[in-house]
Amino acid sequence: MRFHSILFDRGGQDTEPAEEPAFFDDLHLDRILSSLVAGREEYDLAPFFYRPLHDVEAVRYRHHVLLDLELDAVLEGVRAFAHRIQRMREHLALAEKLHYGRQKQRWFLEAVAVYCDAIGALNEQFARLELRSRGFAGVRDYVASYAESDGFTSLVTDAHALKEELAAVRYAVHIKGNRVRVSRYEGEPDLSAEVEQTFARFKQGAVKDYRVRFREHPDMNHVEAQILELVARLHSEAFSRLDAFCVQHQRYLDETIARFDREVQFYLAYLEYIEPLKSRGLAFSYPRVSGRSKNEHVVEAFDLALAAKLDRENATVVSNDFNLTGRERILVVSGPNNGGKTTFARMVGQLHYLASLGLPVPGDDARLFLPDRIFTHFEREEDIETLRGKFEDELFRIHEILEHATGESMLVMNESFGSTTLRDATVVGTEVMKQVIELDVLCVFVTFVDELASLSKSTVSMMSTVVPDDPAVRTFKIVRKPADGLAYAAAIAEKYGLTYDSLRRRIAR
Repeated sequence: MRFHSILFDRGGQDTEPAEEPAFFDDLHLDRILSSLVAGREEYDLAPFFYRPLHDVEAVRYRHHVLLDLELDAVLEGVRAFAHRIQRMREHLALAEKLHYGRQKQRWFLEAVAVYCDAIGALNEQFARLELRSRGFAGVRDYVASYAESDGFTSLVTDAHALKEELAAVRYAVHIKGNRVRVSRYEGEPDLSAEVEQTFARFKQGAVKDYRVRFREHPDMNHVEAQILELVARLHSEAFSRLDAFCVQHQRYLDETIARFDREVQFYLAYLEYIEPLKSRGLAFSYPRVSGRSKNEHVVEAFDLALAAKLDRENATVVSNDFNLTGRERILVVSGPNNGGKTTFARMVGQLHYLASLGLPVPGDDARLFLPDRIFTHFEREEDIETLRGKFEDELFRIHEILEHATGESMLVMNESFGSTTLRDATVVGTEVMKQVIELDVLCVFVTFVDELASLSKSTVSMMSTVVPDDPAVRTFKIVRKPADGLAYAAAIAEKYGLTYDSLRRRIAR
């Protein structure tokens, strides 16, 4: 059976060049990725996380693979396989570093033997399991067919026979002064055992052990190498077969098997990343994605990067909901500063990107649109090389975004145009929103311009909330409600140190 990939249900998608998307930093996806790939550098997983899917069936393909991986037996089998292949690579890497040819050959043989055992164990494990996904069913059938192929069975037979033959090699080393002679072992007695037995009668109570422990180094020294060459002459047939084996099976590693070993780490890395969060009671769900409907529904979602940080600090994670129905396309988020608005915007962007990777998203339930591209417009420090002021740079960047965005895109804007006056921010924000509405782009806009929340039927007003009895205390809950007109006033008060907390601190002095 032909099998292509555990990640891509159709060929070609994984061959496209990939680099980190521009929005990764704004959405803190770079922080998530750095944690995901830590300790897995050998697999080069980052490109997989840079390639979102644009086909609903491709997303479902990964969902089904992950559902299989959630079964303990499947996860155990895949992890055991990955561990064996990792050992194989370690043996090959050691063989590359070693100096003497005979030793290189022996480690190569060991690597092949570990590979054969890994395939055999995976085949045996998968044969006992009921695998429901097309991805893992394809792996199972491919491994079964490969394990029965003439090439692989010959590899297994040759490797194990050669290991046994080399293990049976016996020889004697005669040392006299600086002269070393090697001969065949003819059943000579073990004199070291006789010496030890002779002196055992003189042992009285606890005595100091003067024996020197033999220290094994990865590489041989020149004396050991010379002895091994003499042994190879004595047992020329076995070592000739080792020579032939290394030449014949130099390219023993099957490309599809190697591909599976690398790609499956994409799933394992994410599952391991979210496991501590799930154990704390945070929900993850497989989103219902659509390439057509922009009606969205999300329950108890949260910022994944922030949740991982709070988990390390043993702090509480606040979740939020949002909905878009009918003509609604734009979530306009306002409210007091430090109330979780930016975190909410990041969360929405993360949800859509993780969904486009075919991964479970943070939240109890999610129905999401599958965007063709994600754009972000966050505040930037002035760049002297561009020779543009802050406000001019914001206008330049939003113009570039609107030129490339389509009706299938998503835009996350955070405190855009906050570097100018309220009047200018209102005028520019209104014009930008009109173009976003015309393009029919999904959008999240965190702003202090409350008027934008009621600009059209495409906009939905959401606000960060505070504790009713103590407005200085933030709940970090973002709820659907009309803007109260205080966002700009709160921003000005914050800027000039006129908030309740600031004034109370001043009075206390």
